[in-house]
Amino acid sequence: MTRPAELPPVRVIAAALRTTTERLVREVVKPRDTSPDWNDFEWAVARAVCAMQGISGLLATRLRWPGPPAFRRFLEDQHAHLLARDTKIGQLLQKLDVAFRKEGIPFVALKGSAMRALRFHQAGERPQSDIDLLVDPESLAACRKPIDDVGYELLFSIRRHDVYTPRIRTEPSTFAEHVDNPLKIELHTAVSEVLPVEQVDITASIPTPHQAPGANGYASLASLLRHVCLHSAGNMRANSLRFIQVCDVAQIACRMTSADWRELCGEGDARAQTWWLYPSFALAARYVPGSVPAQVLAELRRVCPRRLRERYEKVSIYDVSLCNLRTATLPGREWSRTLADTLRVARGRLVPDRVTRDEFLAATQSEPRRNHARGYGVSRAMRIARWLFARPRELTIASVSAAIRTEVAS
Repeated sequence: MTRPAELPPVRVIAAALRTTTERLVREVVKPRDTSPDWNDFEWAVARAVCAMQGISGLLATRLRWPGPPAFRRFLEDQHAHLLARDTKIGQLLQKLDVAFRKEGIPFVALKGSAMRALRFHQAGERPQSDIDLLVDPESLAACRKPIDDVGYELLFSIRRHDVYTPRIRTEPSTFAEHVDNPLKIELHTAVSEVLPVEQVDITASIPTPHQAPGANGYASLASLLRHVCLHSAGNMRANSLRFIQVCDVAQIACRMTSADWRELCGEGDARAQTWWLYPSFALAARYVPGSVPAQVLAELRRVCPRRLRERYEKVSIYDVSLCNLRTATLPGREWSRTLADTLRVARGRLVPDRVTRDEFLAATQSEPRRNHARGYGVSRAMRIARWLFARPRELTIASVSAAIRTEVAS
């Protein structure tokens, strides 16, 4: 077994994570001509940041400076894995289309698969760990047959989705992208997020009125953007946003027409229900200038709760992403619209219900990298102690350690 990499004090790691995160995400949008003046440890952290932010593929094709050989090799290797994985994703989507058409079952290929079909990113630029499908609840049981036909089996079921994995599995890499990492299929009957305890459900806006068996697209570009923003909001609530998601929002926003924006923002009572949209667009407008029309940003700002609005006009990508080393006491409390919601968030942190604990355990067992994040696997007293003593996030530390080990091994 490989020994954990020796790490400097937490304050040094945190400073390196913040510095490298902010520089690298800016390089994605507006590459500079000169390389950062970082030491060996900071360059190792930079590799971890690329993996956590999902930007290795973008940087591999956009950077104007080579950087140290180890960093350049890492980006080139990641780009090659992403290219190979894109081919596998395309092949699997084609098989699913054929298998579901044969059974007469329609589905919508969600998020990354939809963006891939519309070519918002070039092959090898955007990571994708799974294929999400939206199906009618009445078709859920019947979906096992076409999924079985493409060589997949049910791994576990939770409230949000059923998770399928290949019957023939390979040992996954616990750091960064790898072509041989199992490509999961997640089967959804609804699209929603808990923000932070209120269920925001956008399922009805996603499928077209008349779906054909097999693969179908979103009802509109506004529908796709709404879903990408909702998924980003869910990750922001948990301080696990990836910069690739901000890029997704910006890319789609740049293609939106006036009619698309009217559909997204709504009018009257419908506009009031878009209170959660503003943070995604605020970050996209700040990091990708010109991607969001000023009028749209102003309209969405007016319906966004004050505390939520003020936070996302100040925070950086580092603050709301997995790169943030600090374990938040009540992550996502700014999404609460009432005191009662805040109290429910606190209760959920202190005493997670049995279903939540079971779902966390299932996810942990299916993803080795999550074994470093034992949030619900410890006692209530231990959870309180972690908050009080600001214990660093274990998954973030694990990513940094793995980045260092990867270079040592090579």
